[in-house]
Amino acid sequence: QVQLVESGGGLVQSGGSLRLSCAASGTIFSINAMVWYRQAPGKERELVATITSGSSANYADSVKGRFTISRNNAKNTVYLQMNSLKPEDTAVYYCNTELYYIDYARAYRYLEVWGQGTLVTVSS
Repeated sequence: QVQLVESGGGLVQSGGSLRLSCAASGTIFSINAMVWYRQAPGKERELVATITSGSSANYADSVKGRFTISRNNAKNTVYLQMNSLKPEDTAVYYCNTELYYIDYARAYRYLEVWGQGTLVTVSS
């Protein structure tokens, strides 16, 4: 079974830092771009940062200069380093990716997969 497992969320004061991790597990053949989204209470889900398989990164304007996305392809893991956190960064953070995996019949399959989400709370 292929899945994304996130970790690293928690409660932090304004100005603080957190590092989120998202690890893909299963019989994975290759992973395309990896993406972090977030959803604040009462708001729509928004894209936070994207990193390609070649580690080219893009960010939402609201987090540029404060957040850094990175990935370790050997570990099938994406990270989100969040610095200078603000109360408005409070949200559930989700990772997302499209990947190819090998199923039980040894066939290559495409899958879009989401993590379960990790809550980040920034107090003022």
